Amino acid sequence: MKDKKRGIDEDKITGFFDENTEMKGDLNFKGSFRIDGRFKGKIDSDSTLVVGDSGKVDADIKVANIVISGEVKGNIIASERVEITSSGRVIGTIATPKLIVEEGAYLEASCQTTNGAISITPEKLNIKKDKADLGNES
Repeated sequence: MKDKKRGIDEDKITGFFDENTEMKGDLNFKGSFRIDGRFKGKIDSDSTLVVGDSGKVDADIKVANIVISGEVKGNIIASERVEITSSGRVIGTIATPKLIVEEGAYLEASCQTTNGAISITPEKLNIKKDKADLGNES
């Protein structure tokens, strides 16, 4: 029998948090990962993250691609693409070359799109402004 090296297929889910799962911490993965439960912490991968309809993520996220149908709070850095479906909710900041937002999605974020590679760290992306910064409106 020949030894086969198994490659990672980006189109197949290789990891999954179910609806009744709650996790805190750092998440690193290869291949695609889907979250339908709750996650709080930090996510770092060169692959695709899918946040399902019931998924709730509160994290600094650095991935290649992300598809959001649930809720994400935090900083998102995607080297290739961010897609927010009509049921998706994003609150935070986004940096990516391609941003797709479907009609009906909720987006409360500072967004940066570029043609080149993203070289921003989550710490630099976290923009906080108070009312004093917005000028005097009387």
